[in-house]
Amino acid sequence: MINNPVFANRSLNRWLTESRLWVPVMDILLLSVIGLFALALIFDFTNGFHDAANSVSTVVATRVLPAKWAPAFAATFNFLAYFFIGTAVASTIAKTVKSEYAGLAVVFAALFAAIAWNFITWRFGMPSSSSHAIVGGLVGAGLAAGGIAAISWDSVSKAAIGIVLSPAVAIIIAILAMFLIGGIQKLFHMGDDHVVFKGLQLVAAGALSFGHGANDAQKTMGVMGALLLGAGYTTAGPGGSIDVPEWVALSAYGAIALGTLWGGWKIIETMGLKITTLHAASGAAANIGASAAIFGATSLGMPISTTHAAASSVVGAGVGSGRGANWKVVGKMLVAWVITIPAAGLVAAAILYLTKLPTVFAWITVGAVVLTFAAWAIWAMRHTIHASDVEAELLSNAELATHVPVHVKLEGEGPVPDDTPSPTVLIDDIENLAEELHIPVPGHEATHTKE
Repeated sequence: MINNPVFANRSLNRWLTESRLWVPVMDILLLSVIGLFALALIFDFTNGFHDAANSVSTVVATRVLPAKWAPAFAATFNFLAYFFIGTAVASTIAKTVKSEYAGLAVVFAALFAAIAWNFITWRFGMPSSSSHAIVGGLVGAGLAAGGIAAISWDSVSKAAIGIVLSPAVAIIIAILAMFLIGGIQKLFHMGDDHVVFKGLQLVAAGALSFGHGANDAQKTMGVMGALLLGAGYTTAGPGGSIDVPEWVALSAYGAIALGTLWGGWKIIETMGLKITTLHAASGAAANIGASAAIFGATSLGMPISTTHAAASSVVGAGVGSGRGANWKVVGKMLVAWVITIPAAGLVAAAILYLTKLPTVFAWITVGAVVLTFAAWAIWAMRHTIHASDVEAELLSNAELATHVPVHVKLEGEGPVPDDTPSPTVLIDDIENLAEELHIPVPGHEATHTKE
């Protein structure tokens, strides 16, 4: 009998042992690991486009960079982090599930849950946390595999502390930075759209993109490290730390940069145009707040939510700049933030239980779920808004130059009203997808419009 913990399904163990297969078991193991590596890079790609708004939204909203150029700018700094940053965050993520439970099924369930949650929240234009999604997926799958004993709670608590602190730190620093910038404006008689603030915003946005790559790419590296450990291709060092191979780091940084390059414009629209009205001065304050939180957490090895830090800093910059924030949008973001870990955990646990079905039923059910989700995700990516759609919603240069004295104001709004779709939009998506695939759906008329 195969004792490698990577095979969590007992019926699969028996089938591999008793069947006379021409493919050696270790070859099957290797192919499975390769497949999960590909899935991990898909998660990294979704992390990139889901979190591209962290820096892109501010420079687009203030016209510091043309919309079509901004993702390339952010992706470049995402990848540059590879040459300068270590792997402390990756080691923290890799230790979330104890090595004896970190099998292929657990990693697969966690990755699928995180990918699914990233796509769903992106579809609604909600800046939720990819960090929460992958940690929640790992915890949910780990609990389903081995109960409470399967989870390294020290690692989870470290992630939880960073995730809770990042919004608070970012919003406070953004408000303080806004008042500092306001003082500079008074002293030198500079407008909200002054070229100095545009330059400062560009530098801060580059730093934020660098920090995003440094922290978030390591989360995928951590998952891949846990996979290598569970499959027996590497061993844990002192304290359970895992040495991440160089090729794993390179592929992770490359995947997140490609995702950022694609864009993810629905969340960019929400963060840049629906939370508050940003100008170059407040945009610089927002990026400074987020960068400070992200770099501080990365240096401490905390896998914080870069999305929480970036979105909170936008709120802080809006409140500190005297333009306020749209609390209806902020409230929806908070709901998404609260439910991300349990939602991803439940999805991961459900997928893990499906893998424990008798072999044939496990392949059929899991395959059907994956194929259905993949078809919807591809359809949604084809029917979304793009750079040109967001650029058409931007304020004019004259409007961006309008000065508002720096003061605290809570209530406000962005240039674009809140139009977050209801949950039924997912049903509409499936019906439209079925229509395009020529699968009859009684009583449905497809619209094929971009949401």
